[in-house]
Amino acid sequence: MAQTPVLKNGLSEQEMQKRMVERVQDIRGAYYRDTTAIIHSSPFRRLKHKTQVFFAPSNDHICTRMEHVLHVASIATAICRGLGLNTELAWAIGMGHDLGHTPFGHTGEKIIDAMMQEQGLGEFQHELNSLRIVDFLADHGRGLNLTYAVRDGIVSHNGETFRQSITIDPVTRDLTELDSSRDRFPATWEAAVVRFSDQVAYLGRDFEDACRLAIIEADSLPDIVAERLGRRNGEIINTLVNDIVDHSNPKDGISFSHKIFEAVVVMKEFNYRNIYLSPLLEGYSRYFSRLLHLIVDYLQHMLDTYGLEERCYVEERNMLAAGFYHHLVEMLPIYHEREGNSQRIVLDYVAGMTDNFCLDCVNEILKPEHLNDRIEQSLTGKWFDAR
Repeated sequence: MAQTPVLKNGLSEQEMQKRMVERVQDIRGAYYRDTTAIIHSSPFRRLKHKTQVFFAPSNDHICTRMEHVLHVASIATAICRGLGLNTELAWAIGMGHDLGHTPFGHTGEKIIDAMMQEQGLGEFQHELNSLRIVDFLADHGRGLNLTYAVRDGIVSHNGETFRQSITIDPVTRDLTELDSSRDRFPATWEAAVVRFSDQVAYLGRDFEDACRLAIIEADSLPDIVAERLGRRNGEIINTLVNDIVDHSNPKDGISFSHKIFEAVVVMKEFNYRNIYLSPLLEGYSRYFSRLLHLIVDYLQHMLDTYGLEERCYVEERNMLAAGFYHHLVEMLPIYHEREGNSQRIVLDYVAGMTDNFCLDCVNEILKPEHLNDRIEQSLTGKWFDAR
């Protein structure tokens, strides 16, 4: 492996470790402490039931969003180890980078984004929503109070935009003022590594999952990809990790070699054409759109009609209404204190749901079991004509 020049961050450790609310350091150190805050949070736990690419809740071998963040964190740590960077910072960013993903993956994100814009609330980007979660929504409206370096890495990970190399922009900003995360570079080299690691983690794994589901054939990779990157996910990851370590430097930044990047672009285009834009995923898009619109309309109608009248939510006789009521009681004052309004409370609530919870909610809305229960409670109502 080639000798790698030293990469040094432009921000001081004090700037990188600054929190929104200062805390006394403990034995864990700043970044490992951030990791523990992330893994103990409810948004992180929900990742195990959120789609990565393929909606397959009954197939244990298809990658979920939680597996993806673990892959990203482990790949970023390996690269940072090779480059002499801070592995604990990379791990924390990797673990937190996708906390803001919606149910049903990028399909769900597009649907929520369209609803946000229809309501005049701006764009929905999962990178910005990840920051919104760790700063505000997590821990009952208190946020996780993470360090600046981890927050910056989370909001700037943008794994959908492929570049051969990226440098850093080592300045501190008010990250809460960002209206887009996709036109900026991260402030630290570790965050830049996570951005590359996001791509490394999903290129081969999405292909592997598509093969497992018989969407594409295992031998269908373009020759340039198979020859330069490998044919299996493990080979592809190994090739890309070593290439980044060998070719990153202070001048070019975190970088692929020209030869490897050519193959990466071909594989990205192959995946988009054969996986992400496949008829299977396009079909799910229409279904998930109807599903998410139904839930949002139901919750918004209750909020507009019932306000905080508990009895009305109880009379809906379902877990969605009851859970949403308790969420409103807890979070409405915090929204008004922090943002001056509660315009996003419904969309934030739905964006945080898991795939399975969304499906359960729709069943509750469309199938009022409490009415069936009233029939079954009678002695004859279920099987005979009622008298």
